[in-house]
Amino acid sequence: MHGTPTWAPYPYVKLHTWDNARLMAAWPQLHAGDQEPLPQDPELQEAWALYHRGEFEAAFQLGRLLGTAGYTLMNKASLIQADYLEQGETGKLKLYFDTAERARAHINAEPGNPNAHYLYGYALGRYSQGTSVAKALAQGYGDKIKTAFETAIALQPRHADAHLALGTFHAEVIDKVGPLIGSMTYGAKRETALQHFRTGLALIPRAALALTEYARGLMMLDADAYDAEALCLYEQAATITPLDAMEHLGVLQVQAELAN
Repeated sequence: MHGTPTWAPYPYVKLHTWDNARLMAAWPQLHAGDQEPLPQDPELQEAWALYHRGEFEAAFQLGRLLGTAGYTLMNKASLIQADYLEQGETGKLKLYFDTAERARAHINAEPGNPNAHYLYGYALGRYSQGTSVAKALAQGYGDKIKTAFETAIALQPRHADAHLALGTFHAEVIDKVGPLIGSMTYGAKRETALQHFRTGLALIPRAALALTEYARGLMMLDADAYDAEALCLYEQAATITPLDAMEHLGVLQVQAELAN
């Protein structure tokens, strides 16, 4: 895929005054979902501070100068940009595709890094959603996505984001191809989806991401049966006080969905 989209800015940078010192103190809270270890390199700390403030392009560019150590930061920044700030479908797909390629290189460089696998699965999953889930499954992306999340969890069982993403994978496959084909062809099961959603939510119970991913997953599994529970989860997510720019974007999206 050719051409690099212009990164639209996050308009609320002044809400989040992260610097290296504050970042280090709050790191366990900020990274409860992905369990990324606290970096010791001051330059990498500064890049992460930019990310948490919402200066995603600046964080990405600084991460780019740091070699393999900057891959997780670069990939998270580009995924947030694609998920929330990039308006064009072509631009989104470009960001997802490039992130998947970079994450695959990260896996090759650091096969024991849980976030290399998680971000590969996430980027590939988002790219599949942007093209065609059914087509992506037919091309074998499903196994790659599922394996990526399962590997992240095997390497770091407390990786809440990977549990939520794996739950979403199972729910989405069932939603697209039905429970029988989903189970026989892709190993997708309703109970497995629910188990991963519950585990993810238990690990980060006050995270907007966990509440909304669980809610969306329930609606994919059975909109009629889970409508009230999903709405309750959405409403909880809309009241979360965000820790950083990423959470703020997630909360704003939920509030907009509820308003509609």
